[in-house]
Amino acid sequence: MKMKFCKKCIMPNTRPGITFNEEGVCIACQNNERKKLVNWDARMEELKALCDKYRRKQPGQYDCIIAVSGGKDSHYQVHIMKEVMKMNPLLITVEDFFTMTEAGKHNVKNISEAFGCNMISFKPNRRAAKVISRYMFEKYGRPLWYVDRLLYTVPLYYAAALNIPLLVYGENVSYEYGGVDDKETYSAREQVFNGVAPDVELQELVDAGVPMDELAYLEAPSRDMLDKLEPIYLSYFVEWNGVKNYEFAKRRGFKDLTHEWDRTNHIENFNQIDSYGYLLNAWMKFPKYGHAYATDYAARWVRYGMLTREEAIKLAEDRDHNIDPKIIEDFCGFTGMTTKEFYEALDKLYNKELFAQNSWGQWRLKQENIEERRNPQW
Repeated sequence: MKMKFCKKCIMPNTRPGITFNEEGVCIACQNNERKKLVNWDARMEELKALCDKYRRKQPGQYDCIIAVSGGKDSHYQVHIMKEVMKMNPLLITVEDFFTMTEAGKHNVKNISEAFGCNMISFKPNRRAAKVISRYMFEKYGRPLWYVDRLLYTVPLYYAAALNIPLLVYGENVSYEYGGVDDKETYSAREQVFNGVAPDVELQELVDAGVPMDELAYLEAPSRDMLDKLEPIYLSYFVEWNGVKNYEFAKRRGFKDLTHEWDRTNHIENFNQIDSYGYLLNAWMKFPKYGHAYATDYAARWVRYGMLTREEAIKLAEDRDHNIDPKIIEDFCGFTGMTTKEFYEALDKLYNKELFAQNSWGQWRLKQENIEERRNPQW
């Protein structure tokens, strides 16, 4: 298999669900150009109308739920909904089970304090998480499937249980960056089915050693439940830019990883900074699809006009493959794997069509794919 790369940014065709036009431009770059034609004032009026529909008349009642992590985008979401839209939000966060960074500890407290919001923190079942995380890593290369699944389902179940229909998510990942649901829409109702849906039947997890009664919330909500809710993407209503969100969040007390951790496989210090082991999930795109977070962010920065394509290529080549040892150490510490077991499992997950091992036993993209990224041919 030969990889193909976007001529404008550096996103490859191996990203699940991404599409390209005849000129070799990825859908994320095409959508970025379309956003320049959007009347954002009119979109803001649409958001106001939606908020007015769900605004409660009694003081102190929650008008909406916002799914948050404490990150830069979460800070911006809460600002828009509470300070601009004048809504009374309840924040819901799903914790992971890895060692938190000092910045992560600060930020999850800061988002409540900076905006004056109540927050529910859902703590997943650690016993189930240990088994599922190792099983899903070794068999599917999706080590954080369990917590990522809960990130999608838990806010929906809470919204239904508390009778708060309006549920606010951040960006439509497929539209902003390319994916299976790349059509522009404000509704996030189908998000729970967009690829984070179970790759396995729950019985398979039971067979792996997790009792069925410890697998709550992994099933998608019923259609009847979803039809009573109004989950939305905020990125439909406001122009989404992760760097601008970061600059805003800093002014409201958000802390990045400056002086704490220079991650060897990232090109920035402000995204997904809550914990160590969780970052394995994003890096696993590299052995499976030939790109990881360095590519993701370099591509976004090309679209934002912050990098040239050549500068982005250099960052991806230097950083994508170089997984930080702290990530491995934290993941192995939680799951009980030894480093040897980790790398033996990892070696089996590399896509042999994309990669070859060098004389040191390191996996690297095949030269033809490196050359194609540098000079894409369509």
